[in-house]
Amino acid sequence: MSLLYPQLLWLFIPLILLGYYHRPLGMHKRVHWLILALLLLALARPQLQKGIQKAQVQAHDIIIALDVSYSMRAQDIKPDRYTFAQKTIDALLSQNSRDNMMLIAFTTNPLLLSPPTTDHAIVRTALHALNRDNILTKGTSLQKLFAKIASMPKVKRELLLITDGGEEQNLEHLTAALASSPVHLTVLAMGTQKGATIPKKDGTQLTDKEGHLVVSRINPILKQLSQAVNGHYIEPQSSPETTAEAIEKAFASAEDVSHTVTKKRYHYTELYPLPLLFALLLFFMLHTRASKYLLLLFSLLGISAQASPLDLYYLHAAYNAYNKGRYHTSAKLLEKSETDSLQRRYTLASIHYKKGDYKGAIALYRSIKTRSMPLKQTLLYNIGNAYAHLKAYDKAKMYYTKALQLGSDADALHNLKLVVLLQHNSKQAQGRSLPKPQGGSPSAAVQVSEKDQKSQEKQESSGSGSGGENSRHTKEHAKKKQRLLMDNKPQKQPLGSKVYELINKGYIRETQPW
Repeated sequence: MSLLYPQLLWLFIPLILLGYYHRPLGMHKRVHWLILALLLLALARPQLQKGIQKAQVQAHDIIIALDVSYSMRAQDIKPDRYTFAQKTIDALLSQNSRDNMMLIAFTTNPLLLSPPTTDHAIVRTALHALNRDNILTKGTSLQKLFAKIASMPKVKRELLLITDGGEEQNLEHLTAALASSPVHLTVLAMGTQKGATIPKKDGTQLTDKEGHLVVSRINPILKQLSQAVNGHYIEPQSSPETTAEAIEKAFASAEDVSHTVTKKRYHYTELYPLPLLFALLLFFMLHTRASKYLLLLFSLLGISAQASPLDLYYLHAAYNAYNKGRYHTSAKLLEKSETDSLQRRYTLASIHYKKGDYKGAIALYRSIKTRSMPLKQTLLYNIGNAYAHLKAYDKAKMYYTKALQLGSDADALHNLKLVVLLQHNSKQAQGRSLPKPQGGSPSAAVQVSEKDQKSQEKQESSGSGSGGENSRHTKEHAKKKQRLLMDNKPQKQPLGSKVYELINKGYIRETQPW
């Protein structure tokens, strides 16, 4: 068992001291003190961990490109540009627990430090493992960074560029390089127009070959670049946290390029209703005469004490938004629900179907396990429809046939005949519209009993023990990976020398890195 807010237990100290110096006399007063203690325990939110649960979530692909050149040591942004940028990334990782994050460090050469992952502990570890003292290059090449991003798979991504801009001057070349990859640019400009000198390790200031002080200023080409590609230009706010919030708002205002990813997280059972109900029971037993009936009532309420009223509210609001055609709002509300129920998965699958993400809909429909034959038939029918939209006619016919094997269905039979015609004559497919998923409302289509939900939980929990044939090394590696999954603290793991060799490549040929 664990506590979500263990710091609240410190309130027991004044409670114990007051009880010691002002010892309550009489049973009623002592029970009141017990009620107060139970309420404090409920506020601390006791939880029981029930293992790791897989969940389908909507996520964006975000590339964080961090400038680690020498000019990022300037102190016109306190405490210095690099430290402020590092703390902003930390705050962004803490505020955003859903999206895929990728970290690239760049100077004149870009280097991938962390591949795309929803496990932000890995990104945070890579961020804090970077040692600036081992970076010898002093210049900044945005063009090489954009070329590196363009070489990646062509997927729509958000690009967060954290830099002072260096000495880049050719806006046309930068715009062309950025346009070759489907990314939406958000610039965090790390610097000021006034600029600042750059301190060295020995306490002196950096100078050029003629002995003049080097003053690093923000490059105005960054703002021009963001305007040229319809991106966002953000200046550092009062703190890294508020800066991260501004970045999140910029991401939210951009075009929705989210997709479905499978995220692992710990599943907890809330225990706070137990001390809360017991405290209420004691209070009513002291102040009412119907104590026997109240005892029976609270014992019945305790059966469903694990149900969260917020989850029910989010599901109801999501159904209403879905029925009104507000699919993006419905998906956002379902993400707030902590209970991974069959209704939630079905609604998310229907939202993907409505938005045209048929692969995501198929994955979610197939993840639903149930013993209800009508629901299973509906799932098979909807999967067939999704494959028909993808023009995978063989698979569509297979799922329509499986749906008909569970019972007669006029819609499935009609669609099966239609798919056969479409497969034999593609020209006749023009102008035909494929049907919608069965059930106008996801709440009406998914009527499952508690027995179905419990059977699904048992199937999911039993699947985690199927690794008996793996070697001891594989099991130990899996345990280490599982421990790292929920660890949000940065690990002290220095990068290897090969990493710095790649990022320092060509530094001896730098002529004017400022």
